[in-house]
Amino acid sequence: MAAQPAAPLNRAARAQLLHGIYAILDEGPRVLELTQAVLAAGVRIVQYRAKRGVSIEHARALRTLTSRCGALLIMNDDWRAALRFDCDGVHLGPEDEGFERVAPVREALRDRLIGLSCGTVDEVRVANAAAVDYLGAGSVYATSSKDDAGAPIGIDGLSALASASRVPIAAVGGITAANLMKVRQSGAAMAAVISAISAAARPEAAARELLEAWNRRERNGAVP
Repeated sequence: MAAQPAAPLNRAARAQLLHGIYAILDEGPRVLELTQAVLAAGVRIVQYRAKRGVSIEHARALRTLTSRCGALLIMNDDWRAALRFDCDGVHLGPEDEGFERVAPVREALRDRLIGLSCGTVDEVRVANAAAVDYLGAGSVYATSSKDDAGAPIGIDGLSALASASRVPIAAVGGITAANLMKVRQSGAAMAAVISAISAAARPEAAARELLEAWNRRERNGAVP
């Protein structure tokens, strides 16, 4: 008998999954292939980033794939699309509707998660007053994966944001297996990766390497 999709989670249960490797996958011909690869590796947070428009076929398939694995599916930019495709949440940047006024989005999304992008401590303090569930912090390192990434904040900047935030931080921007430990030591709860997986010759192996490195430090007890 085929495995049945898990029942929908409430907000608190979804928030419990906000740790570890957070895979950001761009809309394109390989998005389903990459999703299957990261899920097979053990990644349990997937963000669907469709800057040029959501593919209905892909969005529905992503929901099926992630549900079967008990993984979170986060829609980038568009909270209405998050509702339409039954995603677990939405991630909003400064240019997105709802970023400045989170309350109406929270009312609409109810049990779904909301993440906001932040690059300064002042932005984190503003976000602390909103009904959000996590923050995306960066860009930590220089990256070509985000056109609007801005100047890198570095590990010291990331640590400052993590210390100021009342919710989990997802570090983003230029994160690779080589610098992952420094990101983990900063206090970030998640490491959001794009090209470290999508540009890899073997995406599943790359995702597994990142996960193993992250979890190795956790097992050693170096980070609470």
